[in-house]
Amino acid sequence: MSRKRKNGSAAVSAPPKPSEVLLVTGFPAFTARRIALGALEQDGSAHVFLLVRAKFRAAAEALVAALSPEQRERIELVEGDVCNMDLGLSGEDHRRIAERITTIHHLAAVYYLGTHEREAERVNVEGTREVLGFARECAHLRALVHYSTVGVAGGRKGVVLEDDLDCGQSFRNHYEETKFRAEKLVREAMRHLPCVVLRLGTVVGDSRTGEIDKFDGPYSLIVLIAESRVDLPLPLPGRGNAPLYLAPIDWVVAAALQIAGDPRAIGRTFHLVDPCPLPARKIYALVAEHANRRPPRTTLPMGLARALLRAPGLERVTRAPLALLDALDHLVLYNCRGTLELLAGTGLACPAPETYLETLVRYVRTVRADRRRVEDDAAADPLES
Repeated sequence: MSRKRKNGSAAVSAPPKPSEVLLVTGFPAFTARRIALGALEQDGSAHVFLLVRAKFRAAAEALVAALSPEQRERIELVEGDVCNMDLGLSGEDHRRIAERITTIHHLAAVYYLGTHEREAERVNVEGTREVLGFARECAHLRALVHYSTVGVAGGRKGVVLEDDLDCGQSFRNHYEETKFRAEKLVREAMRHLPCVVLRLGTVVGDSRTGEIDKFDGPYSLIVLIAESRVDLPLPLPGRGNAPLYLAPIDWVVAAALQIAGDPRAIGRTFHLVDPCPLPARKIYALVAEHANRRPPRTTLPMGLARALLRAPGLERVTRAPLALLDALDHLVLYNCRGTLELLAGTGLACPAPETYLETLVRYVRTVRADRRRVEDDAAADPLES
């Protein structure tokens, strides 16, 4: 029997929350893949449209084939490209997706720091403009989540707040500058769209398994130490006092999905970073410890380190790009007050590097060893066996 109100009318229960329907851009980037899979796991009724460029169709189909039958029913591949008008969708796909979408996770971007200016402009800026245009046609949109980077602060030092954006900073590469310009577009669109900006720090592998898709950024350091054939303590480039803002992919995905679903997030920007980052020197020492190497006892002047890495062939051998040196010697503090506010009480705290670096090192060493075995097998001549 329904409970009566004082005026005699029956109490009306709140209507059930409609199922989430998400559009995820950026496949096959690691974070985009994990966001799509995380959304399926977090919400058993969520439906995911995964925007896929034609050349990555086979990889996307393999991803879907590996899912459970129940999850395969809730993910749909749609062919398109954020750089094209209407995201490159067919007329039919455009209409039916725009009619259903509740959340857009925009992760498509060129992340390579050495990318050509025109390519970074086309994907990072124009691609974001096209996504914003598509979002305006989505009648049921609750959130457009734009994945940015703490790198939009460019060469700034000191404390960077989540609300900070255009502070007259200089930029060290086209990636930082174009992501800054893309974020400005999203900030402007906040006047008429429910936008959320998530600025990511350096995303590393899964804190539980170590899984990652490629060994760049800080992984250059892990590979260099773990794979060194000489049992000597490698010198640390620079003084190593700057904090390294590492964040495991599993926490990044969980935090991103939590914030994206929180109405308090609309119109705001969040730093998805470790609130208590370790300095580069400590990270370096922990990696050496878990790789059974001697920790660094000396430092290498940054100018000399840069000169060495510019030597022909050396960067190819060490896999340590010059951009890594900027992180090791760039004293900046990314305030994450808004992130902590929205994650309070959820149990989602960024794991401390001490709890997962051993897992990352083990994963790197295992993958590298497996690759060497495959290369050795391929090099062997079967006719001589």
